[in-house]
Amino acid sequence: MPERTSTGSIAALVALASLLVGAGCGGYALGPTNGQSAGARAIRIGHVANGTDEPRLADTVSHALRAQVHVDGTFRLATRDDGDIVITTALRTFQRTPMTFQSRDIIATRDYDVVLTAHVKAIETGSGKVLIDEDLTGRTTIRGTLDLGSAERQAAPLLAENLARNIISRLSEGSW
Repeated sequence: MPERTSTGSIAALVALASLLVGAGCGGYALGPTNGQSAGARAIRIGHVANGTDEPRLADTVSHALRAQVHVDGTFRLATRDDGDIVITTALRTFQRTPMTFQSRDIIATRDYDVVLTAHVKAIETGSGKVLIDEDLTGRTTIRGTLDLGSAERQAAPLLAENLARNIISRLSEGSW
């Protein structure tokens, strides 16, 4: 008799857990959230201008934007001049701000918050309608080392990926 109670309790717990998980995911929508069908429109990644003092950052951001279009899945990546939307990006500022300090030395920085700000413009090629025309940011954290320049160069792909995620997400979730 105790085995049936135990088995019944387990079955009830599994049913309850399934119900809770199903209810928790009720608002999740697979694919684009603005009513578009996935891959129906193509994005062409235009010129990325580097207005910062960080060399090769524009190439890293351009690569990250292309990769993020694939990861997001809302749009296709236009390989020629067949894009429905053209994104141009102008990198404006690259800021490194101290976040945490060494426990025994309040002057020595342990971690930095690195923020990359870019002016992003997305234009619909057929109509000329401006979909995005604003500053967006990407950020990451780096550990302060003796060679801070190397730490920044190693963090550049993460920073560019975060910026690209914010750009493509802003575009794919837009209500235009």
